[in-house]
Amino acid sequence: MEAKASDAAGKPLGETQHPASVETDVLIIGAGMAGLTAARTLAEAGVQVMLLEAASRAGGRILTVRESDEVVELGAEFIHGKAPELWRLIEEAGLETYEIDGDNYSFEDNHLRKNDEVGEGFTFLEKCEDWQQPDLSFAAFLEQHPQLDEGTRRHLINFVEGFNAADHHKISVVSLGIQQKAEGQIEGERAFRVRAGYDLLPQHQLDRARAAGAKLSLNTKVESVGWNYHRVRVQALQDGRSVHFLARRVIVAVPLGVLQAGRIAFSPSPPALRHAHGLCMGQARRFTLVFRDRFWATDTELEKLSFLFAFDGMPPVWWTPHPASSCTLTGWVGGPRSQQMAGLTEAKLAELACVQLATIFSRPVEQIRSQLLQCRTHDWHDDPLAAGAYSYVAVGGAESSRLMSEPAEGTLFFAGEHTDTTGHWGTVHAAMRSGLRAAQQVLEDRQSAD
Repeated sequence: MEAKASDAAGKPLGETQHPASVETDVLIIGAGMAGLTAARTLAEAGVQVMLLEAASRAGGRILTVRESDEVVELGAEFIHGKAPELWRLIEEAGLETYEIDGDNYSFEDNHLRKNDEVGEGFTFLEKCEDWQQPDLSFAAFLEQHPQLDEGTRRHLINFVEGFNAADHHKISVVSLGIQQKAEGQIEGERAFRVRAGYDLLPQHQLDRARAAGAKLSLNTKVESVGWNYHRVRVQALQDGRSVHFLARRVIVAVPLGVLQAGRIAFSPSPPALRHAHGLCMGQARRFTLVFRDRFWATDTELEKLSFLFAFDGMPPVWWTPHPASSCTLTGWVGGPRSQQMAGLTEAKLAELACVQLATIFSRPVEQIRSQLLQCRTHDWHDDPLAAGAYSYVAVGGAESSRLMSEPAEGTLFFAGEHTDTTGHWGTVHAAMRSGLRAAQQVLEDRQSAD
């Protein structure tokens, strides 16, 4: 069945068409990896699907830009471990990947030295597995380990906040244990990149969804969702004009931060919105510098530089795409410290970075500046379509994702990495899993209703 437009019958919904009302079977709000995965799954099952995306592009928090020969990721960058759903899609799309490898370094007390900081962090977090006592924050958990010296304590805080984009005073130890066990099941200590750009993955998913009949409406900002059993009316602004969408079921696949900010009004309010407050939207700031060449590699000891931790500086974490021969360095700060970079332009980030790198690599700052070609960033915190980087679990909220994943009267379904029930919050494969789950729930409800 084709989508119906009350004042544009028989015409596809496009950039120049502004029908007053569009009717479909299933609406999906949000065309990130969760929404795209749900759309493809439903469309291939013969369901009439329409995706509504507020941005001018699909892909959500996967955002790739290209600078000459360089591929720069401004959102999700790493493939964490070997999650089967994600790797099946990568292989289906015929995308080349490579594993992140190389040497990790730390810069402390004005000394740059080789160090396996990441391994130490993961090892300590194993203590969170099978936590049987009442939930508590990571800050409170550290207080139960007085034997830790101040340097180790600081490193662990930086690790948890950086990896999870979290406030260590808020993040749940129970959830860290769940996450740690989940990582172990997929070789989560390994990381990979898509050589030609991560955005090719959502593009492939969109192409397959469209080939199966799914429709996509870009620049369509959903403002309200009114619903009762198997009747949904969505009001949106499409290219600045009001339009309504009618459906029997809706999958809401927008970021947690958008839900928590109340940017979509639901009437009545579904239980999932209440459960969403057991989760937090993590904050992070990242930027990538494109250089003329790999100036750091002129020091033969740094030829295989991968991650560099400078926890007393800003940003505290750097990485290269090694073993790829890319001339880029990415700076990252997660958690509350990211506020120190709030609102900084690319020019200001570049200058801050040049000063920091000159100190780390013991080079004149003018030399670093002369090598710099470009600085690229995207501020997800200030992006109203994201309102943050990715989710984490607050103390006492370990069941929140599962509760959010429960359908509301077979009519409203929620997807997104924050609704993942397998402990992989904040990852692309978590988003995919949630989309697959939500699509299956819709199919089961359709079957039982027929």
